[in-house]
Amino acid sequence: MGKVRKAVIPAAGLGTRFLPATKAVPKEMLPVVDRPSIQYVVEEAVAAGLDDILIVTGRSKSSLDDHFDRSPELEAHLAASGKDSQLREVVELAHLARVHSVRQQEPLGLGHAVSMARDHVGDEPFAVLLGDDFMVDDGALLRSMIEVHERYDRSCLALLEVTSEEISAYGAATPEPVEDGLVRVHATVEKPAPEDAPSNLAVIGHYVFTPAIFDALERITPGVGGEFQLTDAIDLLTREEEVYGRIFSEGRYDIGRPVEFLRANIELALERPEYAEGVAAFLTEIVRERGLT
Repeated sequence: MGKVRKAVIPAAGLGTRFLPATKAVPKEMLPVVDRPSIQYVVEEAVAAGLDDILIVTGRSKSSLDDHFDRSPELEAHLAASGKDSQLREVVELAHLARVHSVRQQEPLGLGHAVSMARDHVGDEPFAVLLGDDFMVDDGALLRSMIEVHERYDRSCLALLEVTSEEISAYGAATPEPVEDGLVRVHATVEKPAPEDAPSNLAVIGHYVFTPAIFDALERITPGVGGEFQLTDAIDLLTREEEVYGRIFSEGRYDIGRPVEFLRANIELALERPEYAEGVAAFLTEIVRERGLT
C-alpha cells in the first residue's frame, strides 16, 4: 500500500476547558515550557520519519500556520540583536517539515476533522496525531506503529491501559493478543460506561490508518455529543479488515486537560538543565510551606 509519509493533526477544537485563555488563542498554541504543544506533535512526527504534515484548523486559528512559517521581521530583529541561537531556532522551525493546513468550517467532531484530510492524503496510508496529545519519546511509539502497518499492511492504534473509572472518557478496544505489546482490535466503542467497557485498553490520540478509514468515515452517523466520532469509523473498519493496537505505558502528555497541562509543564521543565534547579527549588518550597506530602 506504500510507505507512511504524511501525518494529519486535527486542531480545530474550541478548547473550552481552557477558557478564557483559549477565547482568542488556540489551545494548541498554549506553551508547554517554551514551545506550543503543537510543535511537540510536529516534532514527534518528524522524529518518526514523517515530513508532510496537514493541520486541520478552525476559525481564529491562523496562528498555527504562522508558527511554522518564516517571520522575516522577527528574524531580522534577532540577527540585529546578536541573538544567534534564537535566530537559528526560529529559522529551523520553519524548515522542520512541509506543513499544510485545511479548515474545518464546523466543529463536527474528530471523525469529520480526519475526513477533511482525504484530498491531501489520497490513497496513501497516513498517521493521525491529536494536536493536544503528544509523546515525549523521540518518535518511538509512532515508529513502532508504522512498523506494524508495514508488517501487516493494516491500520494500527495506540492503546493505553487505564483504570475502570477512566475508560468512560476514551474509546475502548476489544483486544485479541498477538504478541507482547501488540493486539488485534476486533471492535471499538466510544466512551463506554465502566461496566460496559470491553477492556481497560483506551484508544489514545495516535493512529496509523490505511486509506480505507475514509470510506468508513463516510458511512458513520453522528454519535456521542452529536459529533462524527472517529471511534465509530474505526469500529466499522474492524469489521472489514484487520486493525491492530500497539500497547504503550509511558511518555504521553494529554495537555487538553488543565491538570495534565500543568503536569507537562512541570515535568518537562525539570528535564531541561536551564530550568530544572529553579523549578525543583520552588516546588520544594511550595510543598514545605503548604504542608503537602
